[in-house]
Amino acid sequence: MAGLAILSLRLSHFRSHRAAELVFDGRPVALFGANGAGKTNILEAVSLLSPGRGLRRAAAEDLARRPEAFGWKVAARVAGLSAAHDVETFSDPGAARQVRIDGKAAPQLALARILRMVWLVPSMDRLWIEAAEGRRRFLDRMVLSFVPEHAEAVLTYEKAMRDRNRLLKDQVSDPHWYAALEAQMAQSGAVIEANRAATVARLLAVQEGADTAFPKAALEVVNPEGAAADLAQALAEGRRREMAAGRTLTGPHRADLAAVFTAKGVAADQCSTGEQKALLISLILANARALAADLGRPPILLLDEVAAHLDAGRRAALYDELCATGAQAIMTGTEPGLFDSLGARGQTFEISDAEGQSIITEVPA
Repeated sequence: MAGLAILSLRLSHFRSHRAAELVFDGRPVALFGANGAGKTNILEAVSLLSPGRGLRRAAAEDLARRPEAFGWKVAARVAGLSAAHDVETFSDPGAARQVRIDGKAAPQLALARILRMVWLVPSMDRLWIEAAEGRRRFLDRMVLSFVPEHAEAVLTYEKAMRDRNRLLKDQVSDPHWYAALEAQMAQSGAVIEANRAATVARLLAVQEGADTAFPKAALEVVNPEGAAADLAQALAEGRRREMAAGRTLTGPHRADLAAVFTAKGVAADQCSTGEQKALLISLILANARALAADLGRPPILLLDEVAAHLDAGRRAALYDELCATGAQAIMTGTEPGLFDSLGARGQTFEISDAEGQSIITEVPA
């Protein structure tokens, strides 16, 4: 099954790259080079060909190459869901990020009608042992890969919640000020919770039927306040308590993603570092398999320093499974030997920097 793919990529004044160009053929891609060479910057550029702030969640002004004061641009030729497209995303100094598809201005959400992406970055290695916010963001990113409109529900909910929080902090007690905001939170919150539940169910179903070397995870969306059958009523009843706290304490913004290493019956936060990484990779692969089944094309996978905490056997198993999905996985690592077991099944590029100039060299298999 041929996957969605980046066919060519051009960067201008983006992060460490004054100018860079790569040409891909749809196979998995290995980018290797020393730390600081700009490998992750290439992954981040690709991630901006999907809606949102990319894999580092950076503001547009932080993506420009320093110390120059120019704007930045990422341009790509892509094999999309139904056709090939020319996609550009860019920002001029002091301006918001813009998108053009086939030469025409487009909203960011339009990118999801062309490409779907899933990514794994080193900051996620501590996902299971840090605060719930990171796991919630990880879950919502997976939800977005299935339901791009999920972003609109989250934005609507968060805006209404910010407005409500201001009322709480100002000790406003008049219920009329709250009613419309709480109704909006309840409506968008129900959509958020339904999307999350459907995504978790989809991932669990795909894991059950998968032939994989990576551990299966039992997943559950949990909330410290418990599920509210009527969120609007719960918010109304909780105003006095939340006024004392100065913030909203009930709703999907409090949700967490719980995971258990199924074969051992051990919670993810109690697993070893290697097991935690393997669980993350398993979920990313399940996400990719589910999208491939739903869309008829596997997504693009961005895997930064994916070989960390994996032994040679697990690395080989990962590359085998990636190739079996037909997905274009763009991976980074510091040494070419990390990708030996990928061999001729993928493209390999060395990334280096000389006096501020990006040097990108394709290495024959």
